[in-house]
Amino acid sequence: MASTKKFKKDINRVLSEVIEEVYNFQSEADEKLSAKAEKIIDEAITIFDELIAKLNQKDVDNLKKHFKGLEGDLKSHSVKLLGKLEKLKG
Repeated sequence: MASTKKFKKDINRVLSEVIEEVYNFQSEADEKLSAKAEKIIDEAITIFDELIAKLNQKDVDNLKKHFKGLEGDLKSHSVKLLGKLEKLKG
């Protein structure tokens, strides 16, 4: 089981990598696509806030199960965000 501190770093790393991919795309995209990509960045920030809030919950009965759920959420959200970026790339 990961520590809370390590998992916070993982959340930050994964979502930062997604945002960096979007920034790289925006540097070469036209204004219309760049604006659509900005929505992906906004969504990544919202997901970050939600995951950190869930991670900081104090009333968790089974910490191991809680962490597993958060790991799954992080993975599914990052895959979804990267999928949206791939659709924009065409």
